[in-house]
Amino acid sequence: MKLDFDWKPLLLVPLLALLALPLIGSSSTWLTLTVAGLAMGLIIFIIASGLTLVFGLMDVLNFGHGVFITLGAFVATSVLGAMSDWTGSQELWRNLVAVFPAMLVAMMVAGLLGLAFERFIIRPVYGQHLKQILITVGGMIMGEELIKVMWGPAKIALPLPEALRGAFLLGDASLEKYRVLAVLVGALVFAVLTWTLTRTKIGLLIRAGVQDREMVESLGYPIKRLFIGVFVVGSALAGLGGVMWGLSQQIVDTQLGAQVNVLIFIVIIIGGLGSTGGALIGALLVGLVANYVGFLLPKLALFSNILLMVAVLLWRPQGVYPVVNR
Repeated sequence: MKLDFDWKPLLLVPLLALLALPLIGSSSTWLTLTVAGLAMGLIIFIIASGLTLVFGLMDVLNFGHGVFITLGAFVATSVLGAMSDWTGSQELWRNLVAVFPAMLVAMMVAGLLGLAFERFIIRPVYGQHLKQILITVGGMIMGEELIKVMWGPAKIALPLPEALRGAFLLGDASLEKYRVLAVLVGALVFAVLTWTLTRTKIGLLIRAGVQDREMVESLGYPIKRLFIGVFVVGSALAGLGGVMWGLSQQIVDTQLGAQVNVLIFIVIIIGGLGSTGGALIGALLVGLVANYVGFLLPKLALFSNILLMVAVLLWRPQGVYPVVNR
């Protein structure tokens, strides 16, 4: 029997953008805010996509996910700091030669930390949600203290490379160069994840494991290895997101991951636990709402995403695309 695809959640992002246009008034300002919101949303999606898979497949509430974000950002400060001749160039290709290795190194380091995190912190508490929350929060605090030991407690500047500063002019609209790059990178990550999950055997096993772990185990597939692989990839994506978030803020500190963690869990709840597509929609909504409300009603900016989550859950209590029932 063929199941009809639920297309309604896909309309939320364009509907929100269209509703904001008459409130903002100026089409150029609206375009600037929309691109900035999409860029912010895609960065959050990169960070959240790994965590939503970890919960969907492993049933793990990892409240320590923020340490991988923070680590990725601090690794980027070291890599880009060592390549100042490249980041200081006015040529875009030389800037990208510095930024992309920083992203790759951050992903590798965060992935290795994720491997250790799973082995020594997560593995002893599988299936115990309360203990998972407590021990992963403790793991994040430990990780933050180790980062302070290595990089110091002070905030560190993470300036944008020269060619990525400034903005493109599209009519009267100003589109920041870095935000355009963030949109492209976020779209690429989503495309790769979608292709992997829908077109490869590993993706099939991941989706089957999200739906029915016992079935995958009964077929003889090493579900535990799959768990570890997903956790490492999720940690690496958090490291990548940390680099991109740090560059967007142009300064990093040890509380960066803890601050972003709140947005991540809002995104996952809005999208539906275990849903990558839902996480994308949730992240885009969060990014757009933060920018629109911050422009129209700055005093409500801090509460805008909470109100968004409440509104979505009143419509769909399990999120826009729920995959698992916990």
